[in-house]
Parts: sequence; structure tokens; C-alpha cells
Amino acid sequence: MAKGVLRRHSVTRDDRFYRFNFSARAAKPFLWSHPRAGLASRLWRKTLTLLGATALCLLCYGVYNNSERDNDRLRSENELHRRKLDVLKNRVEAIENASRRLAEMSGVDASSQKQEVSTGERGRGGPSYAAGELRSLDDVENQTLNLEEQLRQVESALQERARMPSIWPVEGYLTDGFGLRRAPFDNSIAEFHAGQDVAAGWGTGVAATGNGTVTFAGVQTGYGQLVVVDHGNNLSTRYGHLSSIEVAEGQAVKRGEAVGRVGSTGRSTGTHLHYEVRVDDTPVNPRSYLPSRPY
Repeated sequence: MAKGVLRRHSVTRDDRFYRFNFSARAAKPFLWSHPRAGLASRLWRKTLTLLGATALCLLCYGVYNNSERDNDRLRSENELHRRKLDVLKNRVEAIENASRRLAEMSGVDASSQKQEVSTGERGRGGPSYAAGELRSLDDVENQTLNLEEQLRQVESALQERARMPSIWPVEGYLTDGFGLRRAPFDNSIAEFHAGQDVAAGWGTGVAATGNGTVTFAGVQTGYGQLVVVDHGNNLSTRYGHLSSIEVAEGQAVKRGEAVGRVGSTGRSTGTHLHYEVRVDDTPVNPRSYLPSRPY
């Protein structure tokens, strides 16, 4: 009996032992209680964290790279605009210089158009435009091209005008004109006079009546000391009876530049200038090219 009780007690103790152990295993799953399982979990967390950090870095790098590309593009555009502005500035300066040159060619004194501003508030004004209405560089460049072309046309016209013999060569009194006249040494004989005589004092300066090139500077029968200026387009002028010649053959002369001085050389009865205008080497009336009065 006692032995049997002892056996039951042993069994009961064993049942409790097994029940205790089973309950402990059921309360804590094997997966998370195993040491290797905890290590794997930590490795996964670290891996995910590393991947997230890498993705964030790549995203930041992409944004930075795009920003750098945009900045490079903007810098390139700004540099291109700066160069265009420099070119336009140089062209505007060239246009201003050309305008001054054209003003001189046309006889306009640019300084005379400037008005002295009194002390105090200087005038300001002009129409108002919104910033969006301002023209682009391409528009400004196109208008600059048009302005340059117009200036070239004006300059060409003024150059053509400057070649025309359109000023009086000397200040003095008009004597014999173009056409038939009585011969200076025999009034009974009529002869053709190929130019316009202008009486002036000995040594008075004689000016070229237009831009051109000297094609003759020397002595010629009937003219005495003579200067011939070619103005282009088969147009030429002659200055005869000079007391002295102040230019040489092949020399370029401008309107108003001295070519010689009044004298009485050649077939002449007194000091005067014999002035001719020729087209295709045929004499024409100089008065057609000159102002209505000499001075």
C-alpha cells in the first residue's frame, strides 16, 4: 500500500513536471525563443534600414543631379545672353558712330542739337510698359539689323550725294556762263564756253565741289594750270586758270577740300576760275548742279 502510494506520488510529480514543461513551451513559441531566430530578425531590420537609407540617398542624389543640370543649363543660357548683349552693345555703339558720321556727311552738327539742362530736376518720362511687354533679345537683334540696313542705305545715298559736285568751288562774282559767248580777245567772234567763270582775287582758295579722285593735275592748252577730279559714274569736274595746284594725280579729295588757288594762267584776261562739269566727258551746264546763288 505504501509502496503503491509512493508510486502514485511519483507519477503525479512526473505529470506535473511534464505539464510544467509543456506549459512553458506553449507560452513562448519556439521560433522567437531560439537564439538564431532573434539574430535573423535583427539582421532583417538592419538590412531594411540600410536599403531605406540607400534609397533616400539615391533620391537626394537624383534631385541634386537634376538641380545641377538645371543650374548648368541656366548658366549656359545666361552666358549666351551676356554674349548677345555684348554683341548688341558693340553694334549699338557702331550705329551711334555711323549716325555721327552720317550727320557730318549731311552737314548736320550733332552738338547743336544738344540743349543745356538747367540746374535742378532733370526731365524724365516716357510711356510705361509692363515687364512682360519688353521685347526679347531676338526682337532687339532683328530691329538692330533693320536699323543697320537703313543706315547703310542712308550712308550709300549720302556718299552718292557727296560725290555730286553740288557746292560752289570759289567765292566770287559770276562772269561768263555756259553756252555761246563773245570771244574774250575778239568780241566780234562768237564761241562756245564749256563752263562757268567766277571772278575772284589772286590766290583765293579753290575747293573740290564733290568727293572724288584727281585724274589730272598740270598744264593744259587753254586752261593753263588745270585740275580734273573724277567723281565716279562718268561724272567729272575741271578747275582751270589756277595760279597754283595743291593736289596730285591719284589723290582722293573730299568736297570742300582745296585743290588749288585762283590765277590767270592759260587763255585768260584776268584772275578768275574756269569751272566745268562733264558727263561722259561732255560738258554740261554747271549751274544745274550748283545752288542758285554762289554765296
